[in-house]
Formats: sequence, structure tokens, C-alpha cells
Amino acid sequence: MWLFILIYILGLNISQAAGSDNSTQIYFVKLQIEESAIGNITDLLRPFVNDANLHVDEIEKTTTCQNVSGSTECSCESGYRWSDALCESNQKCCGDRKCTFSNSPPLMCVADTAATVTGTISVPGNYSNCLAKNTTQPFKDCNNKLLGEMKAVYSTIKGFVSLTISSYRVGSIIATFEMTVASNLSPTYLTVKSKELAKQLDALLVLETSGVVQLKMPSMPVFYQSEHTLTCSVREELESTPVWQLHRDKELFNITNGSESTLTFKPNQTDAELKKISELWAGEYTCFYHQESNVAKIIHKASAVMDVCLLPNIEITSVPSFPLCKEGTDLLNLRVECQIKNSNEEYKVEWYSESIKADLREVPLRTPEGAKLYAVQTVINCDPPGKKYEVKCSFTNRCNQTRNSSVEINIIGVGEPFCKAADDWEDTKAGFTAELRCKGAAGVRRRKCNVDKTWEKEVSFCVNRDVNDVLEKALIADIGLGTLDENAARVFLELSNVTVKSKAINSLSNVNASVQVLVTLSEKQRLKPNSTSAENFLDSSSNLLDRSLNESWTNSASNNNSSNSSLAERYLFSVERIIHVADIEGIPQKRKKNIQVAIANCSQGSECITTAFGVTVDIKDGNSGSVKTAGFKDLENYLPNSDEEFKPNSIVVSTTTENTPSDEVEVTLNFTLHRPRPPNVEIKCVAWDNSSRGWSEAGCEWKGEGVCVCRHLSSFAILMSKFPLEIPGIDEVTYAALAISVISLILSLAIELTVWVAVVKTSTLYLRHTAHVNISLCLLVADMCFLASSRPKDISPLWCKTTVVLKHFCYLAMFFWMFCLSTTLLHQAVFPFHSVSKKNYLKFALVVGYVCPFLIVTITFLANQGGAEGYYFSMETCWLVYTRLWVGSIHTFVLPVAIIVFINIFSMLVVIMKLVDRIKIAEASRDKEKTAALTVMRSVIFLTPVFGVTWIFGLAVMLLDLTDGPVAFAVNYIFTLLNGLQGLFILLTTCLGDKLTRDALLSRMKLRVSAVNWVHSYMEIPHGLISVMHPSPLLCRLQHRSLRAPRS
Repeated sequence: MWLFILIYILGLNISQAAGSDNSTQIYFVKLQIEESAIGNITDLLRPFVNDANLHVDEIEKTTTCQNVSGSTECSCESGYRWSDALCESNQKCCGDRKCTFSNSPPLMCVADTAATVTGTISVPGNYSNCLAKNTTQPFKDCNNKLLGEMKAVYSTIKGFVSLTISSYRVGSIIATFEMTVASNLSPTYLTVKSKELAKQLDALLVLETSGVVQLKMPSMPVFYQSEHTLTCSVREELESTPVWQLHRDKELFNITNGSESTLTFKPNQTDAELKKISELWAGEYTCFYHQESNVAKIIHKASAVMDVCLLPNIEITSVPSFPLCKEGTDLLNLRVECQIKNSNEEYKVEWYSESIKADLREVPLRTPEGAKLYAVQTVINCDPPGKKYEVKCSFTNRCNQTRNSSVEINIIGVGEPFCKAADDWEDTKAGFTAELRCKGAAGVRRRKCNVDKTWEKEVSFCVNRDVNDVLEKALIADIGLGTLDENAARVFLELSNVTVKSKAINSLSNVNASVQVLVTLSEKQRLKPNSTSAENFLDSSSNLLDRSLNESWTNSASNNNSSNSSLAERYLFSVERIIHVADIEGIPQKRKKNIQVAIANCSQGSECITTAFGVTVDIKDGNSGSVKTAGFKDLENYLPNSDEEFKPNSIVVSTTTENTPSDEVEVTLNFTLHRPRPPNVEIKCVAWDNSSRGWSEAGCEWKGEGVCVCRHLSSFAILMSKFPLEIPGIDEVTYAALAISVISLILSLAIELTVWVAVVKTSTLYLRHTAHVNISLCLLVADMCFLASSRPKDISPLWCKTTVVLKHFCYLAMFFWMFCLSTTLLHQAVFPFHSVSKKNYLKFALVVGYVCPFLIVTITFLANQGGAEGYYFSMETCWLVYTRLWVGSIHTFVLPVAIIVFINIFSMLVVIMKLVDRIKIAEASRDKEKTAALTVMRSVIFLTPVFGVTWIFGLAVMLLDLTDGPVAFAVNYIFTLLNGLQGLFILLTTCLGDKLTRDALLSRMKLRVSAVNWVHSYMEIPHGLISVMHPSPLLCRLQHRSLRAPRS
């Protein structure tokens, strides 16, 4: 049999090199000889190359070919392989396997150690003619000169075959060349010769070799999810660390240590162990070493292609999903579809069904966007009712690996309940859930049909394709294709670009997928984003809190499964972790729209204060190191809150420290409250507890308004009660006291009307009783309005407003009449001989008692937007508005009352002092001090109700908050009792306690009762009233003088 034998002959040429080293030359010969003559080929060829200047050193056989059925089948000899160029163009001709050439001449195998050197040489301007047109003589002279100088140096490399210059370009003078070496190119010798050439020509060399580095690959194709080790080796120590790269789908990845790859470095060898090989690891692998000096940069590399057998993810469905049987119909058409992602893998697809007896007829393959759709058509029977059918599709790859998927077909029998088709949804059997693929998005939509044949609301799991792509990249960020930080940087950049389009991601599924990107990256142990990556991370995290996405977050909170972390929890946890490891300090703009991060470097004893969105955080600890505080807008509204009586009233603030905090750490937070704290409303300082998945007060204490002190680090917020603190039994006490007061006031007015003629005989008595009647009348109306509006929720806003106006006016009028009474008494006590006429007093009293409160109420009403709710009155209390100290319509009541009460107290003290002085003058016995004390005590008891002194506790109620503790509760009880029973006290002191009134009442009732040994509460002095309890001679004389005083 005739064979083609391709050989090369290595000869030594003494004269080519300009230096002392011998030059080499390779000769290639193609022979066609008898197979029996192969053994003598060396002896036959040796005389062929002998001449005076050439000596044959080696002759080796590389490739053996033979004719087979009109084609040429070639194989490589031991130690030889097909070239990389041929392997890239025809993967069947890789390694040392047989290769068939049909229409092209056979190529020669190259040695396993054959090498090619490509590169550029930058030479000085004296080679400028090399830039001329290549047909000109100056170009040829320049080219030959440069080529000869390069060959003179490089031809001394053993195995040197050829060197050619392919092109020139400007940039000084840059020549692109290629050199071929038959075998065993020494990288060290190449470096030496390159430096030598660079020195001779004053040039700069950039070289790339192929063949110096050997790349050992597994047999192709490799199994899906298999494990293999790739080995990259060199014959000499290159004193540099090799780099692994994978080129796939027009992308270039550096292979690093990751969850699916492990690099092991040994002398002259590096292994890349790949675990769970999938389509991600298919492509062209390159291993290269760098050698660099000031004149030469050399890259030694080897490349090979990994072909991976793939297995698909199968989505199997039936059409229709729930076949509907009808009366008179036994057979139904059914179509089953299996959809996979489009790929170059050629699968063998098979269909099985043990329950369906009819043929499964394959239909033509369809290729929707980015997918392949395989389908079969068959027929199923409606009988027997309730029977279930199952169809399975099987995909087998080139490596004979198989993946299956099956679908169960549930028939809707005759008479069985089902939900009728609606919009995109087909007829669906009751108790089952229909499922549809999302259009233009990843994921599915689901809708359940209830047993009562009604549709539930559709649940969408559709995810924007851009968001889904970002999530898929995040999931593989650490498998070893590129460094984790580089991959994370790309993910954060893409996530930032996606989330800024809030309308495109405004759904629970999209927000959930976006948050999952953050969660996935935060769980990568070696993640350390640089400042650029961290800024993109903050941008995307801020975008997710945009208020336009509020509905998506709210839906997440309402759909939260208590067994799983909520969306907001996962967001907070992941953002906290990434902020902790990221380079935040290098970010120029740390405040984003919805997130702000503040950083402080805290050393021993230094002040450690950070501020985010107006919330100041002060950490007191030994040595915290770098402290990072992050503020999150609106996140407090999305985090789960199991306490239904409290709701968030501040942003969420998270604080982390570089060093582990000590047990004595103290964190002081000064929050800006969303809403001012109303009176008597409780506030909690809380921290997020990951174990209980909720807010916890443990270790935190409220110090007033927005100040919290905590003993640990966490995420913090303020919760405020939805309702004020309630005083136990206060309503019952109020209603009982007011009821008694109303009855007492009615009796008091009735008694005044009954005894008016009998009692009011002097100007002094007229003034006193007129004031008593008006005080009682105003208090009666006010108390009745109070009772009428005691349940604000049960009355209309108009009625509530009306009662507020009446209460405001009547209570003020009562106090102004008390003011009239106290000023009159003070005038008569200080100026006992100065008289005031009834007419003048009545004018004064009417103006002060009714006109002044009317003006106050009217001005207040108009100034607060015409008596608007929330400004003038509150529907929650049917009373004036109290926001905080000096803010609220309540102050138009409190300030006049406070002034009047203090004037009345002053008047009462002056009157008591006058009484005590007169008693001391008149009383000569040793009991004068005791008598004076009793007089003071009785005067206080009798004057307090009509002077409204008990209302001083109301000021204490305003100043004290129920959150202050037991003292505030005690003051409220005292105020309620004393003022609720004010009508009873008026009855006892002004009617039953007054002797003239009591005697007149008894006389009117025809009763004779012996007089008791005490006199009425007020003793007449000229034009005045003074409270006395003792019938001394002086008092008798004062009474006698008052009878003779002029009357108006």
C-alpha cells in the first residue's frame, strides 16, 4: 500500500547566524512510498540534504496518511498532534486522533512541543522605509534588512523553522511577525535572545508563544455535572503565576478559586479542578504565563476547547390543562408540550405514557424566542370518571445522559365542578390551581379555582427579564468565573440600572427578585466591594425603597408567611451585611434618595458620632474602629410589627462597628420623629431581633421625645402607641362625679330661686348670690355638654363641634364669674368702707362674665380655620386640641383659667389674712392661735369651690404626662374627683353651709330647727363678704355696722 509520509529534517547551518551560535533550519518533505520501505527512509533521505554547508542532525516522521474511499485519512505519530488552528476549525481533528480530509490536501501534525511565536517589534525611525508601499525597492530593502537582523538572532533557537514579517504600522515603526519553532522552545532562551535583539536594534518586543505551555484537557465531550481537572504545565520554571481564562459567548472570564473551581499551584504545573461542569464551563480555555522586562514582554499560553454535554431544564404542560368532558363525548384531543432553553445540544427526545393507550404523535419542532418547543398530540378517554393520565418526556444528550419531566392530566368529568374560562385562564377543575407562562418575562402566573367554583385572585411570579438576568449573574458570582468582587461590581451596576426604572419593576415578584440579588451577594463570604461597586450598591438599594414601589412592599407584608423571613427583613439584613464589608469611605456621595450612610473612624477615647437623615448616633465603647450608620427611609413601614397597638414613628437606623463591641457599649440615638408625640402617648425604643423576627425593647430605654439609649448594636427605630394611655376607672369616676355634680347644681339653683326673696336683702348679698347663680348655671350647662359628648364615636362631627363650643364658652364664663366674685370680695376686704352700686356691679359682672369668654371663643373658633377638626377641636375627645406645650387651641382655655385661678387664690389669701388679723386683735385668750387656724381652714374649705381653686390640678395634669408614672395618675384622679364634684361642693358651701340661706330654706319649708353653733360662710362687712365661723363680739359689731352701711 502506498502511503504519504510527512517528515521534517533538522539541519545545522554554520553560516547564517551573525554571532557565534549555530543557526538551524528545518526541511519538510512529503513522500509517497511503499509501506515496506518505511524502515529505510532515514538512510534514503540523508544524502538528499548533505552539502558543503549543511549537516543533517535529525530526521523524524510526523504524519501517516492513506487513501480511504476517495478521501485521505491521516494520523499523527507518537509525540505529535494536530495543530491548534486545525482543532479550532474542525473539532474532530484535535489531539492525536485520526483526521479525514475530503476536499483539501492533508495537513501535517506538529510536535506536542511545537511552538509558534507571534508578536510585534518596535524599532527606531531609521527603519521608516518599511512603511513605504510593499512593492517599492526601499520597502524591500528595509524589510529584508530587519528580517535578516531578526533571523540572525532567532535562528539560533533549536528547532527554528521560519520567521516572517506580515505587516508594518506607525507608532514609531512597529512590525508584526510570526516565528515557528518545531519543538522544545526554551522560554528562557527565547527571553535571552529577545533581550539581545532588543539591545541590538534599540527595540521593544511584545511576544506571545503557543506550544511552550502544555494544556491537558479531559476527553471530549465531558459529562454534564461531572468533575474534571485541567492541567497547565511548562518544562521550565518561569517564576510567574499562571492565569486561567475561559472564553464563552463572546465573554472572557478569569478562572479563580470559587464554589465550582479550585486552582492548585505546583512547580511548573497548575491544576484547575472543576466541579459540577455545566454549560457555564463550556468554551475555550487558555492558560498563560507572563514574563516581562523593560525591553521585552512575553506571554506563554496554551488554549483548548471544552465541549460539554448539556441537560435541559424542562417545562412540561398539557393543552388544555384540564380537559373538559361533556355529555355524549367519550374522546378528547390532548397536546403535551415540553419546552427547553435553546442550545446547540442535539437531544434525543422520547415520549412515554403508561396510562394513555393511543399513539403519542410528535408534531414539528417550534422555536419560540430563545426556546425549543417539542410536542405530541394524542387522544384520551373520559371513561372511567376520575381517571388520571400521565405523560413523560425524556431528553438524552450525546453522552447518553437523560433528564425526564412528567405532567399529570386531571380531567373535568361530566357534572364535576369547575371554574369557567376567564380572560387568559382556561376551564379549571375545582380545587386545583391553573398555571400560565409569563409573556415577555420569566416565571409563571397562578390562579386557584375554589371548590365553590369561584376564581381566587391571580398570583403573579413574573419577573422582568432584565431583573432575572441580574439575579442569575448574582447566583454564579462566586463559582470561579471571574473574581467575586469583579462579578459583584457588574451585578450592582446592572441592578442599579434596572431598579432606577421603578415602573418596570413595580410588582412584588420584581422587587422580591431584586432583593434576592442583594441577599445572594451578601451571603458570599469573601465579598468586599470597592468604592465604585459600593456606590452602585447604594444606588440600587435606594431605588428599591422608592415610594412608587410602596404597593409592592405592602403586598409583600400582607402575603408574608410567618415561617419565612419577610421581604423587608431580608432587605435589611443583606444591606447591613454589605455595608459592613464595603468600602463606603471612598464614596463621594454617601447620601442617596432613600439611604444615607455615615462613617466615622473611632479610636480609643475619641468622640464617635454619626448622623444619617437627621438621626444622630453616639457610640460609647473602648475602641469601635470604623463605625458605619445607615438610615433607611420608609423601611419601617414594611418590617413586620406584631404589636398592633404601636406603629413606627421614625426611620430605621442600623449601626455596625469594625471591631466587636464590648458588653459595656452604649448607643445614644437622637431620632427625628415622623409625628410629634401627643400627650400621654407611650413611646418605645426598639431594636430589631433576628431570633424573634420582630422589634424588641430589650436593652433599649426611652429618655424622652426622640432620644433612646441602647446597650447593644442592631437596627433601631421608635414605635409610638396609636392611642393615649388610659387611666383605669377614670371614665366611671368622671361619670359618677358629674352626675352628682349635675344633681347638686340643679338643687343649688332651685334653692337659690326658693330663698332669693328671703335672703337677698342687701347689696352685698345680691352681689354674692348673683355670682353663685351664674357660676352654678354655667357649670351645669358645661357638665351636661360634657356628658352628652362623652362617647365621641357615637355622635356626629356637627354635634361634637357644638358641644365643644358650648363647653369652651360655659367653662370660661364660670371662671370669669368666679373672677368677678373674688375681685368683689378682695375689694370689700381691702376697702371695707367703699361701696359699689348694684347697677355698676351688674354691668361689670355681665361684661366680664359673658362678653369676655364670648370674645375668646369666637376669636379662637375663627382663627382655627373656622372651627375645623384637628385645629379647633378633636373628634377623638370632643374637646379642644392639645398638640404640645403652647401649641393647640386648648391654650385659649388654659391660660385664662390659670390667670383667674391664681388671682382668686391671691384674693382668698388676702381675705384670710384680714380675718386672721381681726381675730388676733379681738381674741385675748390663749386659744387665739387655734381659733385663727380653724378660721383659715374653714375659709379655705368654703372659698375653694366658688373660686375654682381645685382647677389648679388641671395645670398639673397638662404639665404631667401619664408616661411619667404613678404621680401623673394620682394627679389625674385628684383632678377628676375634685372638679367632677365641684357642683356638690358649691351646693354644700354656698347653700347648705350658709346660715341665712339654710334658715330661709327651713322657714320656707315650715320647719323649726334649733340653730347650730356656727354662722354662715360669709360675714357681711361694709359692701363685702368675709368667711367666718365664730360669733365673737367683734364679729357682732362688724355685722351691726354692716347693717347701717349705706345701700345702693
